[in-house]
Amino acid sequence: MTTTTLAVLVPLLPFLGAAAGLLLGRTAPGFVRPLAVLPALAALVLAALVAVRQGGGPPIAAHTELTPTGSVPIELSLDIDGFAALVAVLVAFVATCVQIYSTGYLRDDPRYPSYAALVSLFTSAMLVVVYSGDLIVLLVGWEVMGICSYFLVGHYWETPEARAASLKAFLVTKLGDVPFLIGLFALGTAAGSFQITRVLGAVAGGGIDHPTLVALLLLAGVAGKSAQFPLHTWLPDAMAGPTPVSALIHAATMVAAGVYFVARLLPVFEASQAAMVVLAVMAAVTMTGSGLAALAQDDIKRVLAYSTIGQLGYMTGALAVGDRGAAVFHLLSHGAFKALLFLAAGVIIHAAGTNSLAAMSRMSHLRDRVPDAYWTMTVALLALAAVPPFSGFFSKESVLGAAEHVATGHTGHAPGAAGWTVLVAGLLTALLTAAYATRLWLLAFRGKGAEAPDHGRQPLTMTVVLWVLAVPSLAFGGLAYRSLPAWFDGRDLTPTLLTSVLGTGLALVGGLVTYGTWQRTRALAARVPAAPAPSFEWESLQGEAAAHPEGDASLVEAHALADHGPAYGELAHAPDPGRLLLGPLYRHAAVGFHLDAVYSVLFVRPVQAGASLVRFLDSAVVDTYVRGAAALPRLLGAAVRRAQTGNVQTYVSALLAGAVVLTVTVLLVATGA
Repeated sequence: MTTTTLAVLVPLLPFLGAAAGLLLGRTAPGFVRPLAVLPALAALVLAALVAVRQGGGPPIAAHTELTPTGSVPIELSLDIDGFAALVAVLVAFVATCVQIYSTGYLRDDPRYPSYAALVSLFTSAMLVVVYSGDLIVLLVGWEVMGICSYFLVGHYWETPEARAASLKAFLVTKLGDVPFLIGLFALGTAAGSFQITRVLGAVAGGGIDHPTLVALLLLAGVAGKSAQFPLHTWLPDAMAGPTPVSALIHAATMVAAGVYFVARLLPVFEASQAAMVVLAVMAAVTMTGSGLAALAQDDIKRVLAYSTIGQLGYMTGALAVGDRGAAVFHLLSHGAFKALLFLAAGVIIHAAGTNSLAAMSRMSHLRDRVPDAYWTMTVALLALAAVPPFSGFFSKESVLGAAEHVATGHTGHAPGAAGWTVLVAGLLTALLTAAYATRLWLLAFRGKGAEAPDHGRQPLTMTVVLWVLAVPSLAFGGLAYRSLPAWFDGRDLTPTLLTSVLGTGLALVGGLVTYGTWQRTRALAARVPAAPAPSFEWESLQGEAAAHPEGDASLVEAHALADHGPAYGELAHAPDPGRLLLGPLYRHAAVGFHLDAVYSVLFVRPVQAGASLVRFLDSAVVDTYVRGAAALPRLLGAAVRRAQTGNVQTYVSALLAGAVVLTVTVLLVATGA
C-alpha cells in the first residue's frame, strides 16, 4: 500500500467510525465501543507508518482538483512533512487514549454513542488539518472541530454551565474565524492557489500584497482557536464538558490547531516584522496572565485550562522568534503530559466527588484512594513545571533558547524586541508554572480533615491509559531533542546553559516558595475553626452516582461541576497558598482579570441593545405599516359586508332603485340637459 493511500486512510477511518457509531448507537449498542476505539487505534498505527516512511525527508505530496471554481482552484491535497507526520501521530495517540479511557469513564452514560462518534469526528477533523495541503480543505477541518467542540463541551446540557460554555466557545472562536477566513481568501487570491506550497512560494517571491494585514487577519483566527489573548476566555469555561473531552481539546486538537497552522505558514508571518512583534506580545501577555490566573483558581480543571493557555503561549512565543521546530517540539511534549493531567484529574474528581481544590485540601488520604492518579499526575506536574529530566524541561528550554538567540542577535529570523519579550515572559512564566503546579499537588494530595471516600480501584481502562501517557511525559523530551531537528528545520533543540539554569532555578524557587507559603497557610487555617466537613452522601446525587466502585465517573463529574462552590463556608479559611502569594491581585486573577466583564460591556451589551432596538423597530414601526396596509381593505370589506343583509326584498328594492337612477341618467344625457 502506498504512503499516499495510508495517509488518506488516517483521517478517513475515524470519520467512518463516527458515521457507523451514530448509525448503530441505538440499534446495536454493543458495537459502539469497538467502533470508538478501533478506528482511532488503526489511525494511530497508520499515522506511525506514514511517519516512518516520511522519516524527516522530502514532503509527501499528492493532489487532485476537487471542483472547478472558475478562478482559484480548490484541491484535495496532501502535504506531509516532518512536522505533519509527527503531529498526526500525537493526535491519533491522544485520541486513542481518550477513547479507551472514555469506555470506563462514561460507561453508564446514556449519550455515550453520540459522544464517542463526536470524538471520532473531532479526531478526523484535526487529522485533516494536519495532513491537508490546501487551505480551503484545511478550513473545513478547522470548522468541523469548532462544531464538534460545541456539542462535546455541552455534553452535560442539563446544566446551565455546560450550555453557556458550549455557546461561548462557539461564538468566541467564530469571532476569530471571520477575519481568519478573509485572510485565507487574501492569501489564495494573491498566490493564485490555495495550495500551501504555492502560497509559500508566492511569499518567498514577494507576491503577497499587504503581508502585515494578512498576517494579522490570520492571527485573529489563531488567537480564537488556540485560546490566546484576547480570545482565550472560552477555554476555562469549556471545562464544563466531560474530562476526556478536555484532554482531547487541550492536548492534541482544537487549541493545537492554531499553533500548527502558524508553524505551517510561518514564512507568511515572517514577511512582516510588525506581525512577529504582535505575535510575541500576544504570547507574552498570554503566558504571564494565564500563570497568575491559574494560581487563583479553585476548580482543578480550570487550573489545568489556564496552564494550557500558558503553554500554548510558549509555543506561539517560539513561533514569534521564528523557530517552529521548538514550537512543535513543545506541542508534542505538552500533548502527552497535558492529556495525562486531565485524565488523572478525572479520576481525582470521581474519587473526591468535587472539583474544588479547597474541598480536597480538607480531605485526608485522597492520594491513597487513587494511587495511579497520584503517581502519574505527579509525573505530569513535574513535566509541566519543566523540572529535568522530564519532557517539559527539554521542550520548554528549546523555546527559551530560541528566544535567547534572537534577543542576543545570534539569528535574524525575528526582531530582537520579539526575542526579549518572549524570553522575559517565558522566564517569569516558568516561575508561575512551578508555583501553580506545586499548589495543585499540595491542595489535592496533602489535605487534612475528613477521610476521603473509598470507591475501590478505578476501571482498568482508565488506569492503564494514565500509565501509558506517563511514559512520554517522563522520557519523550530527553529522547527526542537530538533526533527531532532532522524531522524539522534542522535547528538545534539542545537546551542552552544560561536559559536552563535560569528557567530551572526559577521553577525551583516557585515550587519552594509555594510550598513554604502552603505550610504557613495550613498553620493559620488550623487555628481557625473550620465549618463542618461535607458528608459525601453519594446516593443523594440524583439516584445513582458513585456509592460503589462501579459508579459512573461522568455522573459524579456532572454534579461536581453543577454544584461547584466553596465547600467549607468561608473559603479564606482553606489552606490556599495562592491567596497569600497573590495578595490583593488574587480576587482579580480568580475571575480572569475581569476580561469577561470587559467584553460584556464592549460587545455583549451593545449587541443586546442593538437587538432590542431592532425588535422595537420591528414591532413598533414595521408592524405598524403592515397593520395599516391591512386596515384599509378591512374597512372596505366591512362596508361591503353591511350591504349583504340576506333580505331578498332589500336586494330587489336596491335593484329597482339602481335601474331608475341609470334610466334617469341616460335620459338626461340624451336630451343634453
